[in-house]
Amino acid sequence: MPTLSRYLLILLLAVSSSNLPAQDAPSATTPAPTPAQTLTQLRSQLDSIKATVDAAKHDVPLSDLRASALAVQQQADQLGSTLSPQSASLQARLDVLGPPPAKGAPPESAELGAQRRQLGKAKNDLDSQVKQANSLSTEAAQLAAHVAELRADQFQAQLASRTATPFSRAFWIDPIKAFPDDAARVTRLGNEVMAVIGQAWQPPNRVPFVLCLIIAVLLLSVGRWLIERAVVNVTTNRMPAGRLRRSALAVAVTLASTLAIGLAAHFAYLALNWNDLLDEDLDDLARKMARLVTFAAFMAGLGRAMLSNKRPSWRLPALSDEAAHRLRSFPWLLGAAALLLGVSESINNAIGASLATTVTTRGLLTVLIGLLVGSALIRLGQSRRAILASGELPERRPLWVGLVVAAAFVGVGITLLGVATGYIAFAFFIARQMLWVGVILTSLYLLMHLVDDIFDTVFAPKGRTGKRMQSSFGLPVSALEQTGTLLSGLTRAILLILAVAFVLAPFGAGPQELAGRVGSLLSGASLGKLKIVPGDIFDAVLLFALGMIVLRVIKRWLSEQLLPKTSLDPGMQNSMVTLLGYVGGVLVFGLALAGLGVDLQSIAWMASALSVGIGFGLQAIVQNFISGLILLAERPVKVGDWVSIGGVEGDIRRINVRATEIQMSDRSTMIVPNSQFITSNVRNVTLANAQGRVQIKLPMPLDTDASKARELILEVLRAHPGTLGMPAPSVQLDNLDGGSMLFSCTAYVNSPRDVSSVKSDLLFETLERLRDAKLPMTSPQSMVVRNLPPIAESNDDKD
Repeated sequence: MPTLSRYLLILLLAVSSSNLPAQDAPSATTPAPTPAQTLTQLRSQLDSIKATVDAAKHDVPLSDLRASALAVQQQADQLGSTLSPQSASLQARLDVLGPPPAKGAPPESAELGAQRRQLGKAKNDLDSQVKQANSLSTEAAQLAAHVAELRADQFQAQLASRTATPFSRAFWIDPIKAFPDDAARVTRLGNEVMAVIGQAWQPPNRVPFVLCLIIAVLLLSVGRWLIERAVVNVTTNRMPAGRLRRSALAVAVTLASTLAIGLAAHFAYLALNWNDLLDEDLDDLARKMARLVTFAAFMAGLGRAMLSNKRPSWRLPALSDEAAHRLRSFPWLLGAAALLLGVSESINNAIGASLATTVTTRGLLTVLIGLLVGSALIRLGQSRRAILASGELPERRPLWVGLVVAAAFVGVGITLLGVATGYIAFAFFIARQMLWVGVILTSLYLLMHLVDDIFDTVFAPKGRTGKRMQSSFGLPVSALEQTGTLLSGLTRAILLILAVAFVLAPFGAGPQELAGRVGSLLSGASLGKLKIVPGDIFDAVLLFALGMIVLRVIKRWLSEQLLPKTSLDPGMQNSMVTLLGYVGGVLVFGLALAGLGVDLQSIAWMASALSVGIGFGLQAIVQNFISGLILLAERPVKVGDWVSIGGVEGDIRRINVRATEIQMSDRSTMIVPNSQFITSNVRNVTLANAQGRVQIKLPMPLDTDASKARELILEVLRAHPGTLGMPAPSVQLDNLDGGSMLFSCTAYVNSPRDVSSVKSDLLFETLERLRDAKLPMTSPQSMVVRNLPPIAESNDDKD
């Protein structure tokens, strides 16, 4: 099998490489047209479209005319946008030369005058061409809108048309009468195809004809199996474990079927038209056939991927095995129905079939599609009833799935009822829309799962790429997850908008029309002198995102690599990184505005105009912002300092734009506005590497040996590893009062943060040493209250 696949690949490359140069050679020698020639061609195309619309409004494909008008508009806009910068460049050169000399002034040199006249003429020609391009663009847009209105009227007229019911004799009279002529046209088309096949079998064309047919057969038989097996092997063995495997496998199965069958159809087309044997009409018909086969293969592959009968555990939709088994043949049947519909429409258009034959074939195809869809819905219901009969509960369907199933039932009823009542055009439209909307919704479901799984895998905190992003950009886990969710939501929204545009395509609001309207709206919109251009907006957003990423990388490099190797303290390092973030953020924002086309001078004028309002309305915010900058620059306090302000005492953890975070002793955080550090009295305990002082008061009885107690306490103070030798510890007799004497013990430590722990150690050690030395400490005086018994009353008192 590997040898066969290699031979198949070699044949594909050989056939493609031998066919491409013959097609590309003429275009390489064609010179590029001048702007004047392009304008003439566009004017000719636009006049031709106008003449076609005015001459036969109901006998031409209006969708093609509208697409041609929109193409003219797009080319005119591109030409105008290309010529406008050239005109501005010529004007700049004229401004450098200055105005011509006034009357009575000394004449300028002949070379300077000739150069001015030459530049002026060139600029006038460019301005004239720009005006012509703008005029052509406006006319093309108006013509496209007019054609859209005609198309809507034609569409409504076709849907409202009614014929005799198929159950009547009158319906079949016209097709029977037209059958001989239509059969002769089909025979004539078949003869032309057989003649082309005969020419392809001639010796000059026989080898490529046979090779292309062999390749097509191999692709349909062995190639499809090899391609599907290869993609399944990649998704199951090479991709990381997770939900992404399921969605990727479904996409791979869909693309494998589409690629194999589509390539087979393409090589069948090449077999007939290797040396341009087909005329223009047959070539157009053959290309349509190849596209129809590819679309039918896509439908079948998409259905197989959704059902996943061979791998039930990898199935994306909540579908039981019983339902998937019952529906296993419908992807191919519906794909074949879509192919048959497209082939019949293409052949009818190619041979110019009669209206009666066209209506009859459409009615039959409508009934076929309605019966197929109805049968699939009935089998789906039977599978749910079988699960209920077995005593199990079927999986709960989302609301939108129930709505789609209900809409499908309604669509089947409308198609069959429409054919029965003679509204075949309307029923045919509904049947075709059922197939089209089904393909769009299924593709949207698959792509949304794929997008969601991709972003979940890429931005998973425990995944390989997620860990790399965390280590490279310093992103927290929450930011990584939020980024993945946001990007997934945006992509899903774009997919939903595109799906709606594709669904509305038959109503004149397809992707091309929608993109044209949005582009025209954005390209023509303006905010004052600022022109809103989608490309500029994208460039500005991209520049801002890249700038912020670069700024984040620089800040991380400074904070983790460069600054820690310097002699700067951590507070100063944090201040430098924070200031760099503020300044860099402002610069990146300015560059993004410049990329958007905003004049920075206008922003300066706007800022000065709003300064009064900012001074009154945002005074507190601006004051805190400026105070934050002062704190970062002067550094009266810094990150890590122990400060006390307004009854709040704790360690500074962060200095932000508006406020400073102080962590208190109970581990809570107090948010203090930056302006208070500038306008209020602040006690900075750790400023300038301040030392901490440990002070202990020890009361002892008057009969205690004071000298012995002093020496013992000094030994404890000097022996502790946390106390400093300079300044030396000291013990002083502070007071004699109430039958006791009070010793004041003082020692110094490296930091005020060590005071509490060192003081506790010293107290424990001092109490133990005093107890061992039989030196008691003064006990607190107590007062005892006794209740005396009442005094007995004398007899005299009783009397």
